[in-house]
Amino acid sequence: MTLANQLTLARIALIPLFVVVFYLPYKWSYPAAAVIFSLAAITDWLDGYIARKYEQSTAFGAFLDPVADKLMVAVALVLLVGAHDSAFLSVAAAVIIGREIVISALREWMAELGKRSSVAVSFLGKVKTAAQMVALVILLAFEPESHPEAQLAGYFLIYLAAGLTLWSMFIYLKAAWPLMNLSHKP
Repeated sequence: MTLANQLTLARIALIPLFVVVFYLPYKWSYPAAAVIFSLAAITDWLDGYIARKYEQSTAFGAFLDPVADKLMVAVALVLLVGAHDSAFLSVAAAVIIGREIVISALREWMAELGKRSSVAVSFLGKVKTAAQMVALVILLAFEPESHPEAQLAGYFLIYLAAGLTLWSMFIYLKAAWPLMNLSHKP
């Protein structure tokens, strides 16, 4: 078990703790949940860095890393939608989670065709992820009604992330479109 894979597993193990802390009836629960989410986001960057730098890339890690990322983000979005009771946040969350499902399915299908590199992570995807992570940390750190300026900044960034999410999905689908138009023979 490589260090990179251990960090990915640690990110998954943080999810139940993150949920419990988020729901604790204390003033510090929101900032503490934001810290846990931030630690998870840092492990996401760190496990990739370690895997590349120390040649610790494994098939297990290649499978588990994106799963861990999507789980943590989806859980954070679900918690925030429940806490904020906002159609604006719900729409952004639906776009982000929906896109992740579409792109995961697309990547799996492209891998079956031997064309997975056509839908590899792009620079735009990295910018989207950064905006999304910062937005989620801001929205997690503050109770919805107590800091309207932070909520506004978080909503702006989550909508920026949702817009970049749709844009990157369009780019991935455009790259895959020629293969989607081919006749399928079972």
